[in-house]
Amino acid sequence: MEPISLDVLLANVGKEVGVSPWRVVTQRMIDQFADATDDHQFIHCDPERAMRETPFGGTIAHGFLSLSLLSAMTFETMPPLENSKMGVNHGFDSLRFLAPVKTGARIRTRFVLADVKVRPSGWVQTAHDVTIEIEGSKKPALTARWLTLTLIERQPETA
Repeated sequence: MEPISLDVLLANVGKEVGVSPWRVVTQRMIDQFADATDDHQFIHCDPERAMRETPFGGTIAHGFLSLSLLSAMTFETMPPLENSKMGVNHGFDSLRFLAPVKTGARIRTRFVLADVKVRPSGWVQTAHDVTIEIEGSKKPALTARWLTLTLIERQPETA
């Protein structure tokens, strides 16, 4: 994917700037996330009990698993900024988990560029309104305003 200029980024504020490909959330992913976070609640890790004792009909992904997939879906979807050295998470201004992601469901992320702030230090802060959609569901898994920082390599001035 070709990098975009800062001018192009700024021109896209307020616009939808990408929709990621669908990806399946598997029980294996859920189990690995449970191991990494030490969150083995039965609604995530015990399909038989989750089928019997929850309204979900089986296991569901951790909300934070869906949230953590934002980075991967960004790399699949969004072009990098020209001359970027690195990017880091800066946080969330808002975050709501709205619907469970059932095991085997397909999700994708819709990105709207809400704001860009260019800092004199060389960092560019972006705010994206993100919606993680669940295939076949009218209700999204989550909505958030996601803040990221990208460090831009300073270019030598020309005389």
